[in-house]
Amino acid sequence: MNKLLIFLLIILCACSSHNNDSTKSWMESNDKLKILTTTAMIKDLIEGVANGHANVLTLIKGELDPHSYQLVKGDDEKLKMADLIFANGLGLEHGASLQHYLQSSPKVIELGDLIFRDHPHFAIFESGQVDPHIWMDIELWSLAVPYIVNVLSEHDPNYEDEYRANGEKLMEQMIAQHQEVKRLIQEIPERKRFLVTSHDAFNYFTRAYLAENGEVEHNLWQKRFAAPEGLAPDSQLNPYDIQLIIDHLSQHNIRVMFPESNVSRDSIKKIVSAGKEKGLDVVIANDYLYGDAMGRPGSDGDTYLKMIMHNALTISRYLNKNP
Repeated sequence: MNKLLIFLLIILCACSSHNNDSTKSWMESNDKLKILTTTAMIKDLIEGVANGHANVLTLIKGELDPHSYQLVKGDDEKLKMADLIFANGLGLEHGASLQHYLQSSPKVIELGDLIFRDHPHFAIFESGQVDPHIWMDIELWSLAVPYIVNVLSEHDPNYEDEYRANGEKLMEQMIAQHQEVKRLIQEIPERKRFLVTSHDAFNYFTRAYLAENGEVEHNLWQKRFAAPEGLAPDSQLNPYDIQLIIDHLSQHNIRVMFPESNVSRDSIKKIVSAGKEKGLDVVIANDYLYGDAMGRPGSDGDTYLKMIMHNALTISRYLNKNP
C-alpha cells in the first residue's frame, strides 16, 4: 500500500470519527434545542445566531450532493429527534425520500422559500425552474438570518435578546464580506470577468459579483457565466451541450474552466478534449471551487464565509492571469 493511499485512509477515518462523535453528542439528552440542517451552509448561520444555545447537526455531510441525497440508515432517528429542521428549499433537496419528509413534516423551515416569498425579485430562473443556490450571494443569503432569529426566539424565548443581537452582528459580518468579495472580483478587468464551472451553481455569484451594474439592471449578466450541467449535476452531456460551451469559451476568450469540490470533472474534461480538437486552448484550474458543499474541517472553506472568499480569491487569481 503506497504512502498516498495510507494518508487518504487516515484522513477518511479521522473525518468519519469526527462525524460519528458530533452525531453522538447531538443525540445526547439536554435542555438545548436540537436542530437539524440539510446543508452545512445553513448550519453555519444557525450556529452564528444560537452561539452555543442549540445543538446543531448537518444531515448532508461532507461532499455529498444535496440535490440527489436520499435518506440512509440512521437519518430517520435524527429527523425524529430534531426539534427543528432547517432546509434550503427551492427544490434543492429533491431526492425522493428526503423531499417527501421535508414536505410533510411540521418541524421543517425552508429558508429559501421564505426569502423568495418576501423578496421574489431576487429569484433567478433556469428553464422555468428557480435556481436554489442562493447562498452563493452573501447579501441574499443574509436575508435568511432574521427568519432563523424569529424561529429560535419563538422556540427558546429565554435567549431571544441574545439571538437578536447575534443575528444583527452576523448580518453585519456578512454584508462586510459581501462588499469585500465584490471589490476583489470587480478588480478583475471587465473583459476577463467570465466564469465557466461544472454546473449551474454560480448564477447568483455571477450576478452579485462578476457583472457590471448596467448588466444587472437590464438582466444581461447571464453572458458572464456558463456551465455544461444544469442546476443539478448529472454528467449527461450531449454534443450540443459541449458545443454551446465551446462557443461560449471562444466568444469571450475564456481559457480556464473551474471544477467544483463535490462534482465530477468528467463534463469539463470532455469539453477541454473537444475544444483541443477544434484548436481551442483551455485548461482546467488546479484549484476547485466550493458550490454545493463547504470544505472539510481545517480547510480554507470550512465555514460559509471562508468558502465564498476561497471562491473569490481563486477566481480572481486565475482570471487575472487569463490573456
